[in-house]
Amino acid sequence: MIQQVFKLPEQRRATFARQQRELVELLRAMVVGPSGSCERMHALFVDNARSYLGDTPIGNGAAGSLSMRIRELFQAALSVDAHGIILAHNHPSGLCRPSAYDIEATRKLKAIAQMLDIELLDHLIFTTGAVYSMRAGGQL
Repeated sequence: MIQQVFKLPEQRRATFARQQRELVELLRAMVVGPSGSCERMHALFVDNARSYLGDTPIGNGAAGSLSMRIRELFQAALSVDAHGIILAHNHPSGLCRPSAYDIEATRKLKAIAQMLDIELLDHLIFTTGAVYSMRAGGQL
């Protein structure tokens, strides 16, 4: 998952594993709401050293649909001089696999990010009990 994106020396792997779990839980808390009945999307921004710069909610929707403004995502990324973005959204259905729309939208976002010299590091999909990494799954 995210560990494939972040390259660390051997002595820092244990610390990174803990940080990775904390990051996943932070993003889960941001997108998996108490009722779990609506889709939410959140973006996390990092610098070229993969240090946290900020985060923002970027979309909401009903069960099975999500709307977001691409302009707002990249405006927020550029405002903090982000070199990388990690996207996260939830699937209230409980199915943790990306839909065809998720895959296509992620490819488009990746292309736009590349034009702006920003790397789309991962797109995580959460359910209440699982997380799926589109990078680890080969869709990014």
